[in-house]
Amino acid sequence: MRNYESDGVLPPAERSANGYRRFTEVHAKALDAYLALIAGHGYAASGEIMRAVNRGEIDTALRAIDHSHALLQRDRETLDAVEEVVALLTAGTEPQPQSRKAVPISVLAHRLGVTPATLRKWERVGILQPERDAATRHRVYSADDVRDAELAHLLRRGGYQLGHIAGVVRRVRDAGGAEPLAASLHQWRERLTARGRAMLTGAARLAEYIAGRHRPTVRPH
Repeated sequence: MRNYESDGVLPPAERSANGYRRFTEVHAKALDAYLALIAGHGYAASGEIMRAVNRGEIDTALRAIDHSHALLQRDRETLDAVEEVVALLTAGTEPQPQSRKAVPISVLAHRLGVTPATLRKWERVGILQPERDAATRHRVYSADDVRDAELAHLLRRGGYQLGHIAGVVRRVRDAGGAEPLAASLHQWRERLTARGRAMLTGAARLAEYIAGRHRPTVRPH
């Protein structure tokens, strides 16, 4: 409790005559709100929210909450994109690399119908990770790179932004392909659902704490 107060997560406690802190129901509600927020927003964002509330900066706290919700929405969109791609991959309907031989940037660009500049842009945002030829230092794209480029091209035609496409490709790459990734999608969606529900719980606890802070004290006659 002392650490939370020192960090600004709890409002300052009054002191008794002998110097001991006096924690009240308001502090209990603040702690309840903070712990509830953590499950949905994480430690850093939850601390930022609580410190803003305790300073009376409600708008700043709401902005932090909005940011967390925006991140959750982005994660949902990325998952949707991954599910779409995995469905195409496992159905065998997406374009397949024509060979296991590495190809230069000009060949890959021609295959996709894009410019080499587009492929270099995709590399800068993390969609592609080509190696360099030891002698010429030119980019060479492995079969996995070609797969990632074709997935990116497919999603780009579907209207997805490059940041989302990079997340999709990273998921496929980390899982070692579409089949292993497909098995984890259900657990991934469950985690996002749990995070969203935790945000609702945290919002309710925070609203209760804010209302209690501003509720006028009723003094006995």
